[in-house]
Amino acid sequence: MRYGVRKSAHVLERCGLALAGAACGLFVGAYVGSTIPMLTTQGFLLLMMILGAAGFYLGIDTPQMPFDDAHSRIDAAEFLSSAGTFCATLTAFVSVGVIVLREEPHILWTWLVLLGWIAGVAMQIVAGAKARWRK
Repeated sequence: MRYGVRKSAHVLERCGLALAGAACGLFVGAYVGSTIPMLTTQGFLLLMMILGAAGFYLGIDTPQMPFDDAHSRIDAAEFLSSAGTFCATLTAFVSVGVIVLREEPHILWTWLVLLGWIAGVAMQIVAGAKARWRK
């Protein structure tokens, strides 16, 4: 009985993280899409949301390295997960700020936000896959 409750709680937590990632992707997509006309499509928004959901689902709450190995070497999956989460959430925060404050930053900043988002969720996805592969 306890196992089923723990497993259900874990699945709910991971689904909540995926929803948060999708929301972050929506904000980044809305900001980038409103600035770069070529990316003003529903498909782009959907892609950004899917990337966010996948990144936050896989890349946050990764399985830890076995205790014996944890002291002898750096946990690449944990490092990628934390760096990716920081990049992805920072770009989402900047995107929300630009949207809410109705700012119009230089196009270079928009491309930087897009690249930061893609790099962040890519690091999360790779970290999640790497951590689950070593299980």
